[in-house]
Amino acid sequence: MPARTKAAVSSKAARKPAGKAVPKASLKKATAKPAARPHRRRSAADGFMGFTPYPLKKGEPYMNENQRMHFRNILLGWKRELMEEVDRTVHHMQNEAANFPDPNDRATQESEFSLELRTRDRERKLIKKIDEALASVEAGEYGYCDSCGVEIGIRRLEARPTATQCIDCKTLDEIREKQMTG
Repeated sequence: MPARTKAAVSSKAARKPAGKAVPKASLKKATAKPAARPHRRRSAADGFMGFTPYPLKKGEPYMNENQRMHFRNILLGWKRELMEEVDRTVHHMQNEAANFPDPNDRATQESEFSLELRTRDRERKLIKKIDEALASVEAGEYGYCDSCGVEIGIRRLEARPTATQCIDCKTLDEIREKQMTG
């Protein structure tokens, strides 16, 4: 290697920080938080998230009074959220309804209203399922699979409080449905 190239290499090496000696300012830049991703607005149909998971106790019987009360509270809270969302939609549609002279603006407003109404229709069906689940809580049948009678499970019910089948029966139903639809 020519002498001039060796000198250039050695001068570059001398300018590089050695090993772990990195200035603190550059560490802060390297560990800066990534840019926040846009937050998807959570719909009330996504589930009632304002609850504390049930603390399971060893030897505790399945679907005892405390567990039934826990799920009754989850279902009632979820239903309350959905009903509040319905009220907000009604007020929004009444307040935002305008007769725009521009056809594009009118079409945009109509498509927004249509999307909101479709979402409310899904939530109306969900409210019906919640009411059925509340009735089964009162009847003492909540938490057991409609197909085979096995316990659905506390954690599964917390994830989907309107579940009526155990995970095995639900998986089989989904496989059958997939085979039927091709």
